[in-house]
Amino acid sequence: MATALIHSDATELAELIRTRKISSVEVVQAHLDRIEATNPRVNAIVTLAEGALDAAKAADAELAAGVPVGPLHGVPFTVKDGFDTAGVLTQRGSPVFAGRVPSTDATAVARLKRAGAILLAKTNLPEFSYWVESDNLLTGRTNNPWDLNRSSGGSSGGESAAIAAGMSPLGLGSDLSISVRGPAADTGIAALKPTHGRIPMTGFWPRAPRRDWHAGPMARTVRDVALAYSLVAGPDGIDGFSVLPPEYDTGLGVSPDRSVRVGWLVDSGLGPVDPEVAATVRNAADALQGSGLAVEAVDIPALDRDNPLDLFSRQHIMEMKPAVQETTAGHEDEMFTYSKTLLATPDRSVEDYVLAEQGVERLRDGFAEYFHEHDVLLLPVTTIPAHEHALGDFVLDGRTVGPFHVSSTTVPFSLTGLPALSMRFGTTSDGMPIGVQLVAAWYAESTILHIASLLERLSPVRNQYPAL
Repeated sequence: MATALIHSDATELAELIRTRKISSVEVVQAHLDRIEATNPRVNAIVTLAEGALDAAKAADAELAAGVPVGPLHGVPFTVKDGFDTAGVLTQRGSPVFAGRVPSTDATAVARLKRAGAILLAKTNLPEFSYWVESDNLLTGRTNNPWDLNRSSGGSSGGESAAIAAGMSPLGLGSDLSISVRGPAADTGIAALKPTHGRIPMTGFWPRAPRRDWHAGPMARTVRDVALAYSLVAGPDGIDGFSVLPPEYDTGLGVSPDRSVRVGWLVDSGLGPVDPEVAATVRNAADALQGSGLAVEAVDIPALDRDNPLDLFSRQHIMEMKPAVQETTAGHEDEMFTYSKTLLATPDRSVEDYVLAEQGVERLRDGFAEYFHEHDVLLLPVTTIPAHEHALGDFVLDGRTVGPFHVSSTTVPFSLTGLPALSMRFGTTSDGMPIGVQLVAAWYAESTILHIASLLERLSPVRNQYPAL
């Protein structure tokens, strides 16, 4: 019974609880037991939320009393430790914030609770949510549940590892350049980075650079991602980037009246890609074409003209670096490697910053042109599958690239704010998950979720779990 519960998705658990076939207490206890059994090896969970079992008992009592309930009533969820959680440690992966307990929930956390979900735990991250691996001085390094010698990604790597390992059915992560999509690909789950501003970032730190930070749901199934997104999207009256109602959607919906136009690429100006990753994208394109969609290989000139990874580096250093400097002043001996690297990076000139901003504007124009002719873009999530810990420079297709190269295929959509979804569609020769990324036009979440649901049904690797 416990194994079935930890492998069930949140949508199924909610239905089982609502129909009283199982209790919320049973579900929460099964996940607590799973955490106790597996977290010492994975280190995805950094703080348990006190009172989860009491909340589950209250959820069961409400059902017994016939009280109307929300769509996630009694279902546990986890949250990346960059989001504030009322009464529960939120330490942001840094000794600078050790012992910090906020008094209020982040907007997205509060909305999941209002839907009936029960906060189970907080999950690990890099210091300040800033790196491609989840490691820090305060709560240590998270391991990939598929291979403990490899990374679960960053910065929502604790969240992805917890969900993949069955410690949580549903979670909330943040994304600056790769941070829900990359970890999802590394651990074989699904994650959505919606259009910028769709989900308020109120109660998350750091906020700079605000134009690039996104919140996104993470889960083992696309339908869970879609459900969670529907519950947390929409303005909160605080985040000035979150202004459109959640029902506003420019997509095709779940039943398009014409063939969906899909373009795919693996090598358009984004640098080298691992051959197994490239092959998985091609397989996904073939599967979509076989299902009746209009699919073609494409080239996006904007990606050849401006290097998104370079633009991101030039832009965000001018905005994030001052925030880190202010926060860590007087705590320099408590900083981890990556924050030290950021602060040691030379400042850019204002002129260079402006040129980078103009490059991002050209990228937006290029994608606007692309999505005028296509509905979806299919491409790799990460340029390589889950890598070993402490990634440095590495050689790919005969070229030496830096560790941030893993994000060269995700950064364009953080810079431009386009919605992008990561999901598994393949497996490496040594058994690690491989993901593909689906991108749609601004505010076209219905399109991306519809195609992801279709691709999930076509996937050759459904219902696989790490052997922990």
